[in-house]
Amino acid sequence: MTKKNQAPIDDVSIGGEMIRLGQFLKFAGLLDSGGMVKEAIADGDVTVNGEVDLRRGRQLVAGDVVGFEGRRARVSP
Repeated sequence: MTKKNQAPIDDVSIGGEMIRLGQFLKFAGLLDSGGMVKEAIADGDVTVNGEVDLRRGRQLVAGDVVGFEGRRARVSP
């Protein structure tokens, strides 16, 4: 069941099995630069599967959902 105020989830194919959170944020177009990624993660503005994650190097796998400023993207192989 989804909440009515949540944004739709965009599927983003990473062409492999895993990707780091910082890389995925740029790859999915949620953020434009490494500096912006570092700041957003450190400030607690990024969620993984609905929970704040402060680890830029966190390994994401297919099915993980990353959120930032109301946008959401799901890792797809």
